[in-house]
Amino acid sequence: MAQPSTPDPSPIRIGYCLSLSGPLGGNGQSARLAHDIWQEDVNRSGGLLGRLVELVCHDDGTDASRVEELYRRLLDDEQVDLVVGGYGTNSLRPAMPLVIKRRRFFVGLMGLGVNGEFGYPGYFAMIPTGPDPNAALTEGFFAVAAAQSPRPTTVTLLIADAEFARNPAIGARTNAEQYGFTIVRELAYPLATTDFAALIDEVAETGCDLLFLCSYLADSIELIRALRAHSFRPKMVGGGMIGPQNASVKTALGPLLNGVVNYEYWAPVPGMATPAAQAMLEVYQARAADIGVDPLGHYMAPLAYAQMQVVAQAIEATESLDDDTLISYARTATFRTVMGEVVFGPDGEWREPRVLQVQFRGIVGNDAHQFKDGSRQVVVSPRHIASGTVMYPYALAL
Repeated sequence: MAQPSTPDPSPIRIGYCLSLSGPLGGNGQSARLAHDIWQEDVNRSGGLLGRLVELVCHDDGTDASRVEELYRRLLDDEQVDLVVGGYGTNSLRPAMPLVIKRRRFFVGLMGLGVNGEFGYPGYFAMIPTGPDPNAALTEGFFAVAAAQSPRPTTVTLLIADAEFARNPAIGARTNAEQYGFTIVRELAYPLATTDFAALIDEVAETGCDLLFLCSYLADSIELIRALRAHSFRPKMVGGGMIGPQNASVKTALGPLLNGVVNYEYWAPVPGMATPAAQAMLEVYQARAADIGVDPLGHYMAPLAYAQMQVVAQAIEATESLDDDTLISYARTATFRTVMGEVVFGPDGEWREPRVLQVQFRGIVGNDAHQFKDGSRQVVVSPRHIASGTVMYPYALAL
């Protein structure tokens, strides 16, 4: 007589790397906290397949050259059961060749258009930019501008000369053409730039109506400071800045952010602030200050938590850890997450884009608490979820 099988007492080990230090360390640490909360939640409910879950996370130091070796170590030396992607293009793109070679199920966090060059069917993107991610990130900025009266006509693109800016820059050019704006100047600045006032001098010489910015966290701070110190006032500013989504940048700039229009992925507005999302963020915010990470978590936490929900739901639905089985399921499934329902389309991007454009206004002082609700960052695009209309021109919101 066959003996009943003995439950596997070992944990399910999920491995990945995150940028926990270096220029993207703040966002990586925020994602790590959301992952830890997910792990505690799922283990409190009995784990997955009757086994507890263990996360094995290594710091890539925001150094893309370290990523492939960290995943090789996770798979070969530490023999994790599954791998997931780290935060951003910087950590995802260099992992892809190894992931593809090993045919692993791979859910990445916030990489923009990562799979466009690979076409790997096992990659899934936890970012709401949809099937045309390059354009979706910034389309709302140009759509809002095109609806204003008198209608602006010219735009200057000021873009960091770095890998992360390549795809947003492509999208900005496409959207400018689509909405009938003339690009009068495109400036690329090195990440080592320290004289941002000189950059704004060059922009001012163009007399542009729109100033599109694609910048990193620290650069975003210095660019906005330089603009506010200058006499030049374009009619709209922002679009593709990485930074204003993060509480540290919000508090560093305070009222200097007023008037800026920029992309967001989640905001505390009706339709997004579901009970599940709010409950997760309450736990996150209660712990964030003690460990020195983004005290709000609006940018990273919902997507990072949802990333792990996708992995968990695929495992539970298939009752399997087999990568091919998980890939096949995720291609057609509907996942219910704190970001709402997620369905993946071509290249593993979301079937429908859900990128927001928000305008900062009414900011007083540098307290992070004022950003906890949606009153200081009003959603101005898309229309169906907008919480207000844009204050235009830019100077009006100052």
